[in-house]
Amino acid sequence: MPLEPVSQAFLAQLAESGDPPIHESTPAIARMSGPIFAGMSGAGPDVGSVRDLKLDGEGGRFRVRVLRPEGEPTAIIVYFHGGGWVIGDIDLQYDHLGRMLANLTRSTVVLVNYRKAPEHPFPAAVEDSYTGLSWAAEHAAELAAEGAPLIVAGDSAGGNLAAVMTLRARDEAGPRIDYQALVYPVTDCDTERPSYVAAENQLLLARDTMLWFWNHYLPDDNARTHPDASPLRAADHTGLPPALVYVAEYDPLHDEGVAYAKALEAAGVPVALEEAEGQMHAYFQMVNILPGALEGIRLVAEHIGKFVAGYGKEV
Repeated sequence: MPLEPVSQAFLAQLAESGDPPIHESTPAIARMSGPIFAGMSGAGPDVGSVRDLKLDGEGGRFRVRVLRPEGEPTAIIVYFHGGGWVIGDIDLQYDHLGRMLANLTRSTVVLVNYRKAPEHPFPAAVEDSYTGLSWAAEHAAELAAEGAPLIVAGDSAGGNLAAVMTLRARDEAGPRIDYQALVYPVTDCDTERPSYVAAENQLLLARDTMLWFWNHYLPDDNARTHPDASPLRAADHTGLPPALVYVAEYDPLHDEGVAYAKALEAAGVPVALEEAEGQMHAYFQMVNILPGALEGIRLVAEHIGKFVAGYGKEV
């Protein structure tokens, strides 16, 4: 179906502003758009409690935000935000998104504000994400009901980090991850896939933008094939947790998301592959800006809720 009308109008407004695209900006300038979009989204809904903490990672300190719903949480969701490993922040639109997920799933959501490139290039985001995940697992009894499942989730670069966490936790006998929800994740460094070069996908996120992100995050082309950067290239995907892979129709990352879902399925991992028809990359975080955001968050919440409802029960 065509790109949905509100997204078309939003892109037209951006074009009229005359602001350069991200790939023609510096990281500092690109980050200035965050507060603008957050102002358009507005404050998120109330939750039971909010707690901000600082964790010590291998390379420095970073923040996490713990969003707990009213009542007894039924799961723990460790959420890694998008932004190409360069932009994005848990204080802006992702606070809103995290609050919605907490309420819709009745889960404690832990937002991980991993350090950003280029000041902190690969593998800083991976190391911080694993530290955040490990902290959540170690404090599970404080975060949710006893025996509640541990879930990783994220969008775009955050989906990349969530997928990498499942591989690392499996290979290093780390925290047991029970489910993964990946929203248009970065899973591979191949920027020549059909969806990457398709003219209709060069929208809010274009191929040139992703090259800009990759060049800041991991400048060494050869190193990008490491599974900690391109989880699709892991030698083995067996034993990973059940997954939701949610792709957008108009997105350079569409094909690698589908490829990752197929790789998981081929390895015997239960997978639900969903496509947001008529949506472009980045719609998921744009609450109150693009209509697809609410629908997308609800879909993810429904999949998580269905998993949690059946968790620990024999089929």
